[in-house]
Amino acid sequence: MRVPFEWLKEFININLSAEEVAETLTLIGLEVEAKERLDNDVIFEVNVTPNRPDCLSIFGIARELSAALNIPLKSPEHKIKGEDLNGDFKIEILDAGLCHRYAGRVIKDVKVSHSPEWLKNRINKCGIRAINNIVDITNYVLLELGHPLHAFDLNTLAEKTIRIGIAGKGNEIVTLDGVERKLPPDALLIWDAKNPVAIAGIMGGSDTEVTDSTRDIFLESAYFEPISIRRTSRTLGLKSESSYRFERGADIEFLGKALDRAASLAQEIAGGRIYKKVDVYPKRFEQVSISVRYDKVNRILGTSIPNPEMINIIKRLGIEVDISKDSFSVKPPAFRLDLKREADIIEEIARLYGYHRIKTTIPKASISAGNSDRKRISVLRIKELIRKAGFTEAINYSFMNENNLDILNIPAEDRRRKTITIRNPLRKEDSLLRTTLIPSLIEDFIYNFSRGIKVIKIFEVAKVFEDIGRPLPLEITYLDGICYMEKQPALWREDANSFYLVKGMLEALFDDLHIRGYTFSPSQEPFLHTGQSCDIRVSGSSVGFLGALSPLVVDKLGLKVPKPEIIVFEMDVDKLISMIPVSLEYSPIPKFPYIERDIAIIVDDRLTSSDVENLIRTYPSELIEDVSIFDLYKGENIPEGKKSLAFTIRYRSRHRTLTEAEVEDLHLNIVKYIETETGGKLRV
Repeated sequence: MRVPFEWLKEFININLSAEEVAETLTLIGLEVEAKERLDNDVIFEVNVTPNRPDCLSIFGIARELSAALNIPLKSPEHKIKGEDLNGDFKIEILDAGLCHRYAGRVIKDVKVSHSPEWLKNRINKCGIRAINNIVDITNYVLLELGHPLHAFDLNTLAEKTIRIGIAGKGNEIVTLDGVERKLPPDALLIWDAKNPVAIAGIMGGSDTEVTDSTRDIFLESAYFEPISIRRTSRTLGLKSESSYRFERGADIEFLGKALDRAASLAQEIAGGRIYKKVDVYPKRFEQVSISVRYDKVNRILGTSIPNPEMINIIKRLGIEVDISKDSFSVKPPAFRLDLKREADIIEEIARLYGYHRIKTTIPKASISAGNSDRKRISVLRIKELIRKAGFTEAINYSFMNENNLDILNIPAEDRRRKTITIRNPLRKEDSLLRTTLIPSLIEDFIYNFSRGIKVIKIFEVAKVFEDIGRPLPLEITYLDGICYMEKQPALWREDANSFYLVKGMLEALFDDLHIRGYTFSPSQEPFLHTGQSCDIRVSGSSVGFLGALSPLVVDKLGLKVPKPEIIVFEMDVDKLISMIPVSLEYSPIPKFPYIERDIAIIVDDRLTSSDVENLIRTYPSELIEDVSIFDLYKGENIPEGKKSLAFTIRYRSRHRTLTEAEVEDLHLNIVKYIETETGGKLRV
């Protein structure tokens, strides 16, 4: 914002140089970015932050200087001569939520012509082009007091009426810049009795423009809801000096004085009779009281400012103060809507007290032993283990749509259909909170696959949300991943497909976390390949699943690759963490050797390898140290509906060396036990 030094002097008696004033403004948060000497004057280029619309005027800057320098502030004068009380103008606010106040004055028999040189000179220094005396006066008051005004040619307003309401559908207006604009339905407009005559707070219409032939004018001063002005300005791509101020928040209480100031100048420069002010104020400003504790001010700032000095600073800012023993309460005026809480008032005290007067100190912090966050540490550990396996972490939005679940063939009764709808989604397509992370990872996969990435290994740790009929949803932390590796010619043969590589990675994860008793059994997930999927259980409790996406799901993805193998997995992190041992019990290295024996047994195809393995592990003998499967066979010499499973059993005693004879006896007993329990027979 351009601020002429000579104009500032009209509101405060400054005995400082331009350089000293620039330094003072910068120290109180109004950074002077440049200075320009022009016609025996100095123009300051002041950077006003978005939260301080009260400083977007010469008077506003003077008010800040007055508070900083503790010198009196002069208010601009306005004298209206011979106010006529017989005005018949009508104002009607149709949407009080978007227009809180609208005031105006009729001025008749004005003489529209060039502005006097002093007025043109001042607005030109501030970067505004002179047009005619009436328009120039509205711009002058905008620069002087910070409140936008607009002048209409009174005789172009149908039925001497102003209405303020939204545009609705199918409305257009030709603005002062000569452009015909299609108006968004929610744009706030100024209407006469029939047609729109201005885009509220942004720009007037060309049909009601004040020209050299204008004799009577209607001068408006209003308060519009900032969000509405900002939205309309952005939609239309139209910005003005007025919209710049309105969308940051105008002073609803001061707008009457701005109107009277402009009317007084119009009468002085262009003549005319001023009629009684029409003021419609349906949504009045209500002051909010903020309590501030003396001790907290000094504790936060690291100062020892006396209580009376704090009060003095606040009063210099034009803020009402009520004093009590240990605190004081303030009531910010309408021009300081940025002051909403105690911290804001403390900042004002620091600003006026002077940041340069506050000593630089090292913050004091006490260090005490505390309990580590077990879940956070465990999640970080899990992520690190997954990354070491070559996976890259993804971070996705917590949203999805119904179609994501349809692609995965999730049935209606599945818990993942118990979704929560978002009231204000970022996109209409993503209006539900995720109940599973798989759809997001599939989208990540497609994004990378379509860009020619040959190996895609992605994982995500995030919350899912399930509607359980309560005010707040059920939140569960999941670990999900997706793996795709394009089959390419290689110098060596890799027998293990992606399913077993991912399974091995999860087994390594369990081992590293010291989680025992995990098993993999056939899964019934509707989106997984029947022959290449499994549920993951730990000590009989389900913690997730692993498998290849079914061909039906893959077909829906539209990938131009024959039979791609896409592996996905999911695990409940909360359950997983609860199964990590809090402490570890170490065992000494065995002193005595082990003996291994193999067993191959033919069983029904319906039996899983884990079922048979568990039978061996639970056999009542302390000598069984470990059991592992090493072969599954179907085909020649194996009956239809049967399969051969081969296991290695390791035997060891903690107290002595085993003999071949006792191991042989135990092994034969285990074989008989398995045959009895499974109905199978030994494969020879």
